[in-house]
Amino acid sequence: MIRLYMSMSLDGFVVGPDDSVEEPMGRGGFRLFNWLDDRDSDGPSGQVYAEAAATGALIAGRRTYEHAGRWNGDHHDGVPMFILTHHADDVPPGSAVYVTDVAECAARAKAAAGDRDVLVHGAGAAQALLRAGLLDEIELHVVNVLLGQGRRLFDNLPAEYIELENVRQLADRDVTHLRYRVLNDAREDPATPAP
Repeated sequence: MIRLYMSMSLDGFVVGPDDSVEEPMGRGGFRLFNWLDDRDSDGPSGQVYAEAAATGALIAGRRTYEHAGRWNGDHHDGVPMFILTHHADDVPPGSAVYVTDVAECAARAKAAAGDRDVLVHGAGAAQALLRAGLLDEIELHVVNVLLGQGRRLFDNLPAEYIELENVRQLADRDVTHLRYRVLNDAREDPATPAP
């Protein structure tokens, strides 16, 4: 299973304005990770964090990877990292591999993960996987804040419906964890009226 895990504001931003390598989450963007203060709890945030940490491989977009300081070569527990990029022009540190084709990236990550899930980070990687019909689930950590500006998670998707099925909702102190199954076989042309 390939599952996106993303924290975002209620107004849909995954980073604040002016994000850069020096300020990876933009102005005010680190507020989106306050829920991680409860990652060691027995509550919903602890459960969600443990599930993410149990994944067997990572797919991330190059921008996310660079802004995260390349996770110092290890995202979690030494899992293989597959970085989706337009240009594989240098060798990343640690267990990361640059991949330019989204289908190849997904296949390699699934093979590396074995019987465990693949964790996805980054708006660009999420959009590429969605466009290719390769993202199985979306786990959103919707934080009780409006950032007002920044980078939105779903800004650059094609003009077509992508149907989702809500499979879980977990509310915690200042975050709601939502999980959706992507119904890739249920895509429709938006020009076609619903029955």
